[in-house]
Amino acid sequence: MPAAWLTLCVVWSSTWLAIKIGLRDLPPISYAGIRFLLAIIVLVGVSVGRVRLLPQRGSDYAVLAFTGVLMFAVNYGLLFWGELHVSSGLAAVLQATIPIFGMLSAHLLLPDEPLRLQKLVGALLALAGVAMICERLLGFNGWMAFWGGLGIVFGAASAAFSNVLLKARAMQLAPAMIAGWQMIFGAVPLLVTGSIVEGNPLRFHWSGLAIFCLLYLAVIGSALTFLLLYWLLPRMTVANLQAIALVTPPGAVALGWALGGEKFSLWSLAGACFVLAGVWMIFRRTEMPEPVIQEG
Repeated sequence: MPAAWLTLCVVWSSTWLAIKIGLRDLPPISYAGIRFLLAIIVLVGVSVGRVRLLPQRGSDYAVLAFTGVLMFAVNYGLLFWGELHVSSGLAAVLQATIPIFGMLSAHLLLPDEPLRLQKLVGALLALAGVAMICERLLGFNGWMAFWGGLGIVFGAASAAFSNVLLKARAMQLAPAMIAGWQMIFGAVPLLVTGSIVEGNPLRFHWSGLAIFCLLYLAVIGSALTFLLLYWLLPRMTVANLQAIALVTPPGAVALGWALGGEKFSLWSLAGACFVLAGVWMIFRRTEMPEPVIQEG
């Protein structure tokens, strides 16, 4: 399990910059949709003859459709669009809010993962950091940067809720096909919307670098990582699994600075520190039992 968890951290630290570079040539919605279309082909290819391809229950399709739209259409659609206006490092930091929304959703849907006082304080601290970053984006980068950052946060909430719904469902399906079916349901609205808004993909500027970024995101950043993610999902609590969000932002910021030429203001970095400190509080274990936050 540690090797799989570490691989997710390393790969997802690099995908933010790959998205940013690809957006120089490709429009965001179609870029995201084609990424997952290619990932679906890979996942189905490695699954044929090895695992069950279809869910056992008809109701599973509804869960896969709903979570797939949340995870891939909403989350990644907003993320790719948001990175048009926000640096890759700050996008990673804003998506680090996933554990906050995951914690709240798990409290409602998973009885064995109650909301505790320390986690609530951490969530408030992280949200303060998000507010600092968005205020900086609005004041110095304009409304589009502000809405881009806010969209990324909304996508993070969608992804977190999707993860918790899958955890609660305990679906009897191989991880590759859970990811594959979710991508199918999520990629369709992305591709349809992209074709309407952004035009024919054959007319895009398919530079060598854009193709490399697309293949990297599809094969390594999607097929491989979601195989690992859903393999780990039944073996870890939602909170521990989503601790990945604490590790990847510093890596994404470092790569954006070193390879992408991105610059970050002290105010934005301070906000990022608040976010990561809050997420750390959510995951930190304490020796003394904490009071559980009960619903009214």
